[in-house]
Order: sequence, then C-alpha cells, then structure tokens
Amino acid sequence: MASVSEWIEGARPRTLPNAVAPVVAGVGAAITLDAFSWWRSVLALLVSLSLIIGVNYANDYSDGIRGTDEHRVGPLRLVGSGVAAPKAVLAAALGCLGLAGVLGLVLVAVSGHWWLLAMGAVCILGAWFYTGGKKPYGYYGFGEIAVFVFFGLAGVLGTVYVQAGSVSWAALACAVAVGCFSSAVLTANNLRDIPTDIESGKRTLATRLGDKGTRALYLALVAVPYVVALLLALFTHWPAGLPILSAPLLVASVGAIRRNATGRDLIPALRDTGLAMLAWAVLAAVGLNL
Repeated sequence: MASVSEWIEGARPRTLPNAVAPVVAGVGAAITLDAFSWWRSVLALLVSLSLIIGVNYANDYSDGIRGTDEHRVGPLRLVGSGVAAPKAVLAAALGCLGLAGVLGLVLVAVSGHWWLLAMGAVCILGAWFYTGGKKPYGYYGFGEIAVFVFFGLAGVLGTVYVQAGSVSWAALACAVAVGCFSSAVLTANNLRDIPTDIESGKRTLATRLGDKGTRALYLALVAVPYVVALLLALFTHWPAGLPILSAPLLVASVGAIRRNATGRDLIPALRDTGLAMLAWAVLAAVGLNL
C-alpha cells in the first residue's frame, strides 16, 4: 500500500503551477474589467487543481496498466512501480475528476452561464482520454495542443468569463502565454521520455519531432510569453510588461535544453518552467492593474 508521501508524489506536485497560473492570470484580467470575485476565483482554482491532479492520477493508471511506465525516468509512478493497486489509483483519478465536475457545476450555476457545462465536460473528457481509452490522443502527438487549450485558453478565459461575463484582448493574450508555458512543461517532460516512449510505442509529439526538433519547440514555446508581455506593454501600458522579469527563472532550463541534457538532467527543467509560468502569471496580474 502506498504511503501518504507516495500518493503526494504520484499527484506530481511539480505540475501544479499549470493549474494555478491560468487562474492567477485570469483573475488579473478580471480585475481590469472591474469584475473580480474572490469566491468565484477560489472555486475556479479548486476546479483547476482537481483537474490536474485527476489527470495525473489518470495518466498514472492508464500508462501503468499498459506497461509504458515500467522503465520511465522521473517522478514516482504509483501503478508502474507497483506501490499502489491500479484500482486505487483509478478511484483517486475518478474522485478528483468528479470533484472538478461538482465544483465546476457550482461555478456555472452561480455565474448563470450554463453553456459552460459543455466546456467543463470537454475538459473532463480530455483529462481522461489523454492516456485513457483504446486510442488515447496523448499517444498520437496531440498532448501539447490539449494542454494549450485546457490549461491555457480554457483556464484563463474561463476564469475571466465566470466573473465578468465577457473576455478581453488582454485576457486572450494571457491565455496564449500561459498555454505556451504549459505546453513547454509537457514538451520538456516528453523530451526526457523519448527513449522509453519509443520503446513502449507511445508516439508523442516529441517522438515524432525527434530530439532536435523537440528542443527547438521548447525554446519557441517559452519565448512566446515574453513576446506577449512586450505586446501588452506596447498596446496597454508599460507596467503590463512586468512578466519579462520572470525570464531569469528560465536560464537554467533553457541552458539544459540547449546543451542537450537528457534523462534525469531534464527534470529540473520541468520545475523551472512551471515556476517561470507562475511568476509570469503573477507579474501579469499585477502589471495589468498598476
């Protein structure tokens, strides 16, 4: 039976910035529209956290029963390592995704925008079928696109919309930036796993692009948010460019990517990219409202 610390590690806490950053950026954009609601923001954050923990457990379960995690480098895999029964991990995944659904239903009900139920359903289905089902889309190279949509566009714009009933160009810019960061985190993860994914038949975007192409993709993805910050500064007001101050957090990870680091040497890149994303979102929220 897995210990509490192993369950926590299995939830992959290093991915949590992917859930927090879109809500923070969305809150910043909502404030610019004079529509901030602290309790709706908290609900949005809980939905986002429940979704990412749920998808992490779902990935652990699905990859584990397929045998693709047996030789994986990186954080503990509960099923693949044998420390937790597949049924227990499945229950944890469904419980988290179910909690996200319930909290999302409450948020939709209080906002009155019932069409958002469809978006919420798509997010939950996307979380499950990333590695679940007979033909998981994560095994066919669509993971980065899904992350961009769910933890970028949907996360940021959804947070704004349930508070303001509308979105803004600044909100869309933040959504694109956070989405690129989230995709960069997954790209770094899949770059690390190219050898084992090829061996197990998992055709991620990284295995399709190859090592060199995946490194180029990562560098392009982490560059986009800073281009966005410059555009915000130019077309709104200069404090909106504050997110540029988060760039030093990427020095180590960009260096690792450029010097062709592999395996465990890429693990810090996931952490640093996530921290840079969170810092970018906080600075954007502040800068937009100065």
